[in-house]
Amino acid sequence: MTFMTVPSRFGTTFIRLGKLGRGILLVPFLALALASPGARAQENLSVHWEELTAPDFVAAIHKAQGVCLLPFGILEKHGPHLPLGNDLINVRYAVLHAAQQEYAVVFPEYYFGQIFEARHEPGTVAYSRRIQLDLLQETTDEMARNGCKKILIANGHGGNNNLLPYFAQSQLASRRDYVVYVYEIPNVESQPGRPPLKSKFGGHADETETSWTLVTRPDLVHLDRAGSQSGQDQHRLHLPDGLYTGIWWYARFPEHYAGDAAGANRALGEFDMNFWVKSLAEAIRAVKADDESLRLQNEFYEKAAHPLDTKQ
Repeated sequence: MTFMTVPSRFGTTFIRLGKLGRGILLVPFLALALASPGARAQENLSVHWEELTAPDFVAAIHKAQGVCLLPFGILEKHGPHLPLGNDLINVRYAVLHAAQQEYAVVFPEYYFGQIFEARHEPGTVAYSRRIQLDLLQETTDEMARNGCKKILIANGHGGNNNLLPYFAQSQLASRRDYVVYVYEIPNVESQPGRPPLKSKFGGHADETETSWTLVTRPDLVHLDRAGSQSGQDQHRLHLPDGLYTGIWWYARFPEHYAGDAAGANRALGEFDMNFWVKSLAEAIRAVKADDESLRLQNEFYEKAAHPLDTKQ
């Protein structure tokens, strides 16, 4: 009897060869060999929600352990030199690369946040506060209905810094069978080895943010235009510390540009983006390992339904 060996992902498979014209008879390893394409397909599942087929989506949710990411951006002016969707472009880049390191399913482009302060600039899309909250709630509800029981909102826009924690807090208002996590842009300024900044001030479309986009979408960066408008603080509002008004940003930066992007460079962008990706991958791992948030959330819901029974 003649055998030949065929390597497979399960080890060596032995195949018994019949007489000429009788075909090939396979040993029971054939079942494993036939299963391997599907297994390989699961290993190669896209992290993009919109790219998955319906059967692959089911496999992806299981592979991700129910963890789905919602990169959150905005449509607003970014100085005279960066694209309107800059915040989403950058955060989505970080999220997609992090999800490839630690598998998770990534929701499609989401631009529906808070940007009232830039309504005077062309290209800005500022949804009403009701739509912002209702749409985000329905989006996370639908994500959860599809198996995303741990939803990590990755923020890429400073104007959402108050909106998103409030949204996460509002999940305690009524019972949910999922947990919302919010992840802000990590602070990379104090990281050792970071290339030094050439500018002394910033905040929006500045040297740092422009350097990120030189990595994520260099074709959309127009550094030659960076100096055509001023990113200087105009100091047009004089109020004591602790006193807030919504017009503060426009008072300081009416051109919707804060900083000097002239010194932007790819080395700085690569350092920051690598740190962002690494930090997000760690956050995904932490969310996967977190079994306490949902348990405590359910405990809270039970107590909130009967506050007089809460031990004092």
